[in-house]
Amino acid sequence: CTLILAHGAGAPMDSPVMESITQHLVALGVSVVRFEFPYMAQRRLDGVRRPPNKMEVLQEAWRAVYKEVRAQTDQPIVLAGKSMGGRVASMLADELQISALVCAGYPFYPARKLDKPRIEHLLRLRTPTLIVQGERDALGCRDVVQSYTLSAAIAFEWMAFADHDLKPLKRSGFNHEQYLQRAALSIVDFIKV
Repeated sequence: CTLILAHGAGAPMDSPVMESITQHLVALGVSVVRFEFPYMAQRRLDGVRRPPNKMEVLQEAWRAVYKEVRAQTDQPIVLAGKSMGGRVASMLADELQISALVCAGYPFYPARKLDKPRIEHLLRLRTPTLIVQGERDALGCRDVVQSYTLSAAIAFEWMAFADHDLKPLKRSGFNHEQYLQRAALSIVDFIKV
């Protein structure tokens, strides 16, 4: 398949986490396409940090990339994203009728606002979905997320002791790179089913 991978709100498509996950996926035989949302592409040009574009702009960027990739391949397409990139992809997954959706470090709620979940569209999601999530993610810890009644199409890969970037505590006995490799293996297992 071809996996389209979007970055999160604060880091570009070539951040260390995005680079590592991409390298692991490619080594496992997955074709990966990365892109940047307009605000991040502008930051690359002028160096000015700015907030993400409005949701409509982010969604249009995803649609445009999907359309471009679809025109170049008849293989199944998987939408994937880190944090915000995955959230935006999850809002379009059913509309675009993709093969699967993968989210890493999904932002279930804003930081320190557990009472403001952003899950309404996840209740009725039909696209087969894998969410790779750190158990101690500040935007979606295991205890809180497991209290939600989400769509049966959503499967989880919980990473013990891991944060929003899937980085584990030292006491886990693993390092960040090992966790990113494990995440890539879980993604490949999921999309090959």
